[in-house]
Amino acid sequence: MSIQNLQDLLKHAEESHEPCGLVGYPLGNTDVGRKLTYGQLRSQAEHNAQLLCRIDGFTEGSVILVHLSDHLDAIVWFWSVLYAGCIPAMSTPFSNNPRQRDKHILHLYTLLKDPICITRRSSFGEFDGQKILRLHAVESLGLMKNGFHKSTLDGPAPSPDDIALLMLTSGSTGNAKAVGLRHGQIITSVSGKASVRELPQDYTFLNWVGLDHVASMLEIHLQGVYLGVDQIHVQASDMVSDPSLFLRLIDRHRVCRSFAPNFFLARLRQTLETENLESAIGRVNLSCLRFIASGGEANPTETTDAVSKLLSVHGAPPNVIVPGFGMTETCAGSIFNGDCPRYDVENKLEFTTLGTCIPGIQMRITVQSEGGRIAKPNERGDLEVSGPVVFKEYYNNAAATAEAFTADGWFKTGDKAFIDSAGMLNLAGRGKEQININGVKYSPHEIETTLEEAMMPGATESYTVCFSYRQKKSQTESVCIIYLPAYAPDDDEVRVATHDTIVKIVMLQIGVRPHVLPLDSSLLQKTTLGKLSRAKIRTAFEAGDYKRYEEVNNEIIKAYKVAHITGPENETERILLEEFEMTLGLPENELGVETPVFEMGITSIDLIKTTRGIEKRLSLPSQIPIITMMTHPTVRSLARALQDLHHPKTYNPIVTLQQSGSKPPLWLIHPGVGEVLVFLNLAKYLTDRPVHALRARGFNPGESYFTNIEETVSTYHTAIKAQQPEGPYALAGYSYGSMLAFEVSKVLESNGDEVRFLGAFNLPPHIKFRMRQLNWTECLLNLAYFLDLITETRAQSLSPELAPLSRSEALAHIISIADESRWAELSLSDEALENWTGLAYGLQSMAQNYEPSGSVGAMDVFYAIPLAMVASSKNEWLENHLSKWDGFVREAPKFHEVDGAHYTMIGPDHVFSFQKKLRAVLTARGL
Repeated sequence: MSIQNLQDLLKHAEESHEPCGLVGYPLGNTDVGRKLTYGQLRSQAEHNAQLLCRIDGFTEGSVILVHLSDHLDAIVWFWSVLYAGCIPAMSTPFSNNPRQRDKHILHLYTLLKDPICITRRSSFGEFDGQKILRLHAVESLGLMKNGFHKSTLDGPAPSPDDIALLMLTSGSTGNAKAVGLRHGQIITSVSGKASVRELPQDYTFLNWVGLDHVASMLEIHLQGVYLGVDQIHVQASDMVSDPSLFLRLIDRHRVCRSFAPNFFLARLRQTLETENLESAIGRVNLSCLRFIASGGEANPTETTDAVSKLLSVHGAPPNVIVPGFGMTETCAGSIFNGDCPRYDVENKLEFTTLGTCIPGIQMRITVQSEGGRIAKPNERGDLEVSGPVVFKEYYNNAAATAEAFTADGWFKTGDKAFIDSAGMLNLAGRGKEQININGVKYSPHEIETTLEEAMMPGATESYTVCFSYRQKKSQTESVCIIYLPAYAPDDDEVRVATHDTIVKIVMLQIGVRPHVLPLDSSLLQKTTLGKLSRAKIRTAFEAGDYKRYEEVNNEIIKAYKVAHITGPENETERILLEEFEMTLGLPENELGVETPVFEMGITSIDLIKTTRGIEKRLSLPSQIPIITMMTHPTVRSLARALQDLHHPKTYNPIVTLQQSGSKPPLWLIHPGVGEVLVFLNLAKYLTDRPVHALRARGFNPGESYFTNIEETVSTYHTAIKAQQPEGPYALAGYSYGSMLAFEVSKVLESNGDEVRFLGAFNLPPHIKFRMRQLNWTECLLNLAYFLDLITETRAQSLSPELAPLSRSEALAHIISIADESRWAELSLSDEALENWTGLAYGLQSMAQNYEPSGSVGAMDVFYAIPLAMVASSKNEWLENHLSKWDGFVREAPKFHEVDGAHYTMIGPDHVFSFQKKLRAVLTARGL
């Protein structure tokens, strides 16, 4: 059949290649995937298209923003929008910074001309506060009662020149642009890609990059449809956290083509070089593998050569890694080096070449300083491309389009490059200022702003500069942070504290350990416009001009840490220390057995990975509970705890999440599930004060549950006073914990203590109505959702189904449908979940008759989107419920709107913006 558009492409795949299709693995589950044949995909898309047409204001030919994180979700709704006769725009993840997010949403509204936006209900928190996008949950589309506006399948077929989809650029140096990719352009592109190397028809494609990235959409999904092969989709976080999964999936699904940027190849190399790899992950057969496209950042020849050899040991061909060049504007990869690493090794190149053009695109190098003449072989200049694979325009942005093309119609890529005598493309550096780490682009301005806002202890405001660089023979790029010290040259303590704070913040923001260097003010002069010259500072750094300062700084920090770090005393401590150092990528003498690990920037994934490594190294008979890791934040305390792991424990409500800091401690009281894991992400950002959490009684064997509020408050008050004998005190509670924090504050004040800060995280004073709704089964459902064992939608739909069941039956049902990877991550057991539910139910039960009374001096209420069963909107929640705190606070309470919803307000997606607001409030309270 003649293929004129993407609909034709999918129809051909269905008719010629059934039962091939897609397998999508949800986040955290790489064992059981959801299968859709190409025929089922088309059928589902046609059905969904009818639902889209029911939306009020639906207009054929308009843009629909697809904001979905799950790969299979994104693919299904991408096709659904196409079949509805509209243009899908694949939304990129939003920034955690509310100002940047709001600016981006406003820009999308203007750029895409007031688009409908479809997403999952669980993602509504990401849009919190915006009132301009027409937001619709895909779960709700089938519930709309509007009639169909039209038959989506009876309209004229799209022409090759019609826009098929919009892909958003990163916007790392400004507002995102929308690249209009046309039906004919895409078909020409996937045809050209398929011609680079013949691939077996009965093997599969593997993707783990989000569908908002042009490489995953074009290189894997649409090329897979074009070839009619099976395609496997895995969430990025699952793959990045465990590179061995890449090898296992290739073997399991007989994958012939995938994608891996250089940072992932470097991590894959570490995995492949692991001793006893076969015993760790089993034998893998990679003879099916033919093509690993690699782009996004430069590929060192040494890395690609080493990884190619390691892969070949398991059956892959020697040229399996294919570096390439591509942009969103060129439908992803359009220039490929199919002779890697042989060509690059023989020519002794530091970085691999990017190869030659696929059919449908041409390249040239021009010398702009000489009127744009065509460069000679090996002569550097500006890379320009042309041909039917290249886009024609930025959507709704004529100015950017005009600027992007030369007078004779060639697209200016913005890259400096040269074409060697063999016709191979070689990049020579970007013309645009940006940071490209691990295949992800970051704005240096955003990182600098984050550091400035963190109020680093020894850095001078507005004198911080960030840039990326590549060390000689390094496998990937690094980040350098240079700052102007505000401390005396001999104040080693503040120097080290500033260094550690910068490292922690950058690791949290972009996931890599930065190079940190303080410089004298004479080396950090500003321009007349009040700016530091990033380009000049980077050039001087790379030229070695700051080497002497580096050496002095490194010696001071090393000497200080050697003097203040305690080494291991026994084999257990040594092993634990090695596991933490390896997970965090720490240099020698950076971590001692008495150093609080949470202060090193450890993430929840790091913690889980380290836990599993310790279990293996120590040959433990059972898993280490995550709470054991959290309640013993140093190597020494953890080593002692592991010796007593199976011995009875004395209940201590205090869990210290942040040990150091000169400011008054912050006390965080658990939500209604009794656990404090939810505070881990928040505590990592509060580096200026100790952070303690209070955990309910009843988790450990032999511990009884609390039976009344008075006993609970007395226990927590006693623990707080023992740890912090004198005020001023700072307390906050999350949800149910807000009530306990209020009651503890009253006790403190009644004894003459000063409570300078009392925070209530999204809870009103009157709660007994909600408490009476929560029977044992409802507590089980809430806990399962809180722990991410099931989705919020599933929890709501299960409520009537579980109501008539016994406790044991309800528990068995939840366990049978729980996310297996999340279950393992939390080290749960059937007995532990049953006990946890009982503990939560006990907490809820003792508040069923709670009536607030008395008053406290002051209160700060942090409010987010409420639970659907307690209020219909954030405004109603504030005006009719949270405002009632006014009757129990002697000074009018202050209300602070935060991002996210009740269960996500301090979760990974919103904790960065939350902590900024919390810190500002603490400062305003004199803390």
